[in-house]
Amino acid sequence: MFTPVIGTLGYVLSTDGTRVLLVHRSRQGDQHAGKWNGLGGKLEPDEDVYTCLCRELREEAGIEVVAARLRGTISWPGFGAGGEDWFGFVFVVDGWTGTPPERNDDGPLAWHAIDELATLPMWEGDRAWLPLVFDDGPAFHGVMPYVDGRPASWTSTRP
Repeated sequence: MFTPVIGTLGYVLSTDGTRVLLVHRSRQGDQHAGKWNGLGGKLEPDEDVYTCLCRELREEAGIEVVAARLRGTISWPGFGAGGEDWFGFVFVVDGWTGTPPERNDDGPLAWHAIDELATLPMWEGDRAWLPLVFDDGPAFHGVMPYVDGRPASWTSTRP
């Protein structure tokens, strides 16, 4: 039976839409350590995915979401540290209020030019789907199985 951990992943845009806020994961023992990631986390039992996104961005970046667009969904079988399956809802956050701190519990926060994201240390698999998050196409829906901490394949559809 497929019972994934459900999460949200948010990419917060700068007011001019050219940069995105990322966290450089640096907590010891974190499977994401050394990688730049969007912000987000696990869905709680009493939440819908949008409420989860808003709560996670409030906790991780001290901001309030005003506008966000669902850009896609991704199934990551075998992605978790113990081989858990994950299913993520990926958003672009176009509107927000507040001032992000310089860091959170996971590591430093920084703004990066969208057209330079490919130069950052990140999950190898992110390079396959991240361009779809920032393009003007319809929402995407993908599957990226992980084996031994690496993506084994990538397939996606855009209805």
